[in-house]
Order: sequence, then structure tokens, then C-alpha cells
Amino acid sequence: MKDLMFVNGTMGVGKTSVCRELLRILQPSVFLDGDWCWNMSPFVVNDETRTMVLGNIAHLLNSFLHCSAYRYVIFCWVMHETSIVENVLERLDLANVRFSLFTLISSPQALGERLRRDIDDGKRNPDVLERSLKRLPLYEEMNSRKIDVSFLSSRKAAELLADRLCARL
Repeated sequence: MKDLMFVNGTMGVGKTSVCRELLRILQPSVFLDGDWCWNMSPFVVNDETRTMVLGNIAHLLNSFLHCSAYRYVIFCWVMHETSIVENVLERLDLANVRFSLFTLISSPQALGERLRRDIDDGKRNPDVLERSLKRLPLYEEMNSRKIDVSFLSSRKAAELLADRLCARL
């Protein structure tokens, strides 16, 4: 039995950092960040590129799920609507796969501090702050297992997520 974990949350909440830690904690595992499939210049979002990105994500996740070397498949992305999660899942071969959806949430203050640091360091554009804060309430409403990372390190959040996953097994 494989475990497929989706980790979602708004921009800057710490998905990538937490999943990198999960990769170290859960063995043997593999990690895909959905943002890697959008790494293009110029950044173009239209029907064609959305279809391409979803197809690439599904291809990689299915490859990981079919590979006997890995027990845990970790995927993170900004999935602010349930329909996005469902769209990815319907493209996957989920035979002998246990699926879990975890959402990283944060207080607006803590999220703002993280994003401002990234903006100051030149890692993000200033417009991300308003966009991310607007999406924050959408994640509270999702049917997922929430982890409040407002005051947690990436390592501690990953340990908490791993504990919750293992408690389910």
C-alpha cells in the first residue's frame, strides 16, 4: 500500500519547506512540488498551459505511484479549490493507494511576516502578499486535515504531519 499525500496552502505558508522535511522523515519517499511544473518564462496561464501542467503533474505522480522503490508520495501545490484537488486525483491510478489531504494554515500576521521576508530577499514579487492573504480563508473551508504553522518551524510542522499520517495507518 502506498501513501499519497497532498499538502496545500496559500502562497508563502511553507508547503515546499515542510515537504522537504517530510522527504527526510518518511522513508522511502519522493516529493513533487507542483510549482516546478509552472517554472516557465514568460509565465503564461491559459487553458493550454493549465492542461499541460496538470498532465505533467499527473504523469509524474503516476510514475512515482507505480515505482516500487517508494512508499510515500508527497505532492504540494497551491490548491485553493477542492476542484483542483479532484482534477489532479481523477488523473491518477489510485489502486492500492491511501490518499490524505493536508492543509497548512497560518494567521494572517505570521503569513504576512513570512511573505515580507521573501519580498525583502527578492524571492517573491510584492503583489503576492495581497493575493496570498485573500486566499487564506479558502483553505479554512476545505475538507482536509489542517496544520497551523503560524509558530512552527518547517521541521516541527513536518513531524506533526507525519505523526497525523501514521496515526491514520
